[in-house]
Amino acid sequence: MTFVETEKADGVMVVRLNRPERMNALGTEMRAQLAAAWRDFRDDPTVEVAIYTGTGRAFCAGEDMKETVERGSVGGPRPKLENPYVDGTLDKPVIAAVNGFAMGGGFMEVERADLRVAVRGAVFEMSEAKRWLLGGYNHGLVNGLPHAIATEMAFAFRFTAERLYELGFLNRLVDPEALLPTAREMAAHLLTLPPASRVNTLAMMRAMRPKVPPELVRLAEALREHGAKDDLMESRRAFAEKRPPRFKGWDDPADRYRTPTLDSAAP
Repeated sequence: MTFVETEKADGVMVVRLNRPERMNALGTEMRAQLAAAWRDFRDDPTVEVAIYTGTGRAFCAGEDMKETVERGSVGGPRPKLENPYVDGTLDKPVIAAVNGFAMGGGFMEVERADLRVAVRGAVFEMSEAKRWLLGGYNHGLVNGLPHAIATEMAFAFRFTAERLYELGFLNRLVDPEALLPTAREMAAHLLTLPPASRVNTLAMMRAMRPKVPPELVRLAEALREHGAKDDLMESRRAFAEKRPPRFKGWDDPADRYRTPTLDSAAP
């Protein structure tokens, strides 16, 4: 089954998620097909700009939690897929054309894009705080958002496209019928630039994106392990069963008062 559709014309490649019955959730097969599509974009000299969009009412709902529950484990080994979009190794610009919900991993797919256009009323959520033991602490930083907004994002509050446009996360806010035409106009502009200018400017702008310092990455790694691991599956079971979760919190109740710190996480 084809979960990822592509089309190429006039130097532009459209990558379209096409699993609307699951809100374009990122299951195993979807991830594999996406990786293949981005390798094709990287390797094809006839296309220089990509437009990344979805089908139905969602751009991408993130992790396929039903698949996770069926598998019976969170995370674990995945087939190693060379995906230059996720790896950040593309030297061609990507325009995210967000047609609806962008949640969790779907938000991250939008975040990786170089330019972003969304339909009015689209809903965004960085869902890590709901599904793991640490919220999405880095997303506000890498997107240059004020600390209070970054904190709201880390705690998995939802944002409308209108608000993210006001905050500068989105480049364009449009009606649904204008989504792809606007993305194509942006792509057409990029293609008018001298090729070296387009490649070099992209490299410079990506290099300027903020990065989380190493000591905070180490703290995050420690915090991700601080808590009852079964709560990870419980959050997904509750989602799949459409009920409130019954979280444990900590295997040892005393761990509530042993939260890792920068000092304790130092090498």
